[in-house]
Amino acid sequence: MNPVFFRKHPSVSFLFPCLLLSASIALLSCGPVLGAQSGADEAAVREAVRRELREHPELVLDILKENSETVLEIAQQGNMLRRRKSLLAQWEQDVKQRKIIKLDDRSFRGKADAPVTMVVYSDFTCPYCRQAEYDVSRLLQKYDGKLRVTFKALPKDDPVSVTAAKFATAAFLLDPVKGWEFHDALFNGSEQYERDGEEFLKKTAESLGYDFKKLKNEANAPAVQQRLDFDSKEADNLGLSGTPHFLINDLMVRGAVGRELFEEAVETALRHAGKQ
Repeated sequence: MNPVFFRKHPSVSFLFPCLLLSASIALLSCGPVLGAQSGADEAAVREAVRRELREHPELVLDILKENSETVLEIAQQGNMLRRRKSLLAQWEQDVKQRKIIKLDDRSFRGKADAPVTMVVYSDFTCPYCRQAEYDVSRLLQKYDGKLRVTFKALPKDDPVSVTAAKFATAAFLLDPVKGWEFHDALFNGSEQYERDGEEFLKKTAESLGYDFKKLKNEANAPAVQQRLDFDSKEADNLGLSGTPHFLINDLMVRGAVGRELFEEAVETALRHAGKQ
């Protein structure tokens, strides 16, 4: 068996027993190869299969290639189950630890009195953050009246990421409502922004009714840097590393975990808030 394959694809390693079973069935159908008879006991069959695989390790890769879609689907399901189990255990501890977050000066999507608050720590140049944004928008629709969402920019240490965070923060400070439109435009056009830079920011701002000169001045003002510094320190205090991260009431979620796990987090938060 080629060990490089399993180093590159660790999520497939748990499938090996299944592969052994598949190989057993295939090999048993060729009785003369194993010398197997209908009365052979299970131990003898297993040993024969192992011997055959040791002598012909390419059989495993052949099975993987012939059933690649099924293998990947099972691997993804296995990963999801393990991640869900880990998150559920983590959330049981999270609800016991109150997180202190500064939200009184932030703009929200959703109703102000919603029982569940999602704080998004994200980066406009992060592909996983873009992926998660779609799920967050679906959550707001599904949990209308029960969920409110706010955004905190957590840029990488590079000029492109930092500039996007500064302009988005400035857009929120100048107009909390239109700030969300700027936020959406940056995520939806992130690849174009990374290519065109300030030209993209200018066109986007003007299309939304911002005075670009005023927005640019605000982006470079001390108030914007102070907010970014505060949010960065807050993320450090929470033990966050990388983006995206989400705080759903007191439940921590790391990464673009997918709609089902996001929904489970909201349902868990609602249950603990007594609002389900």
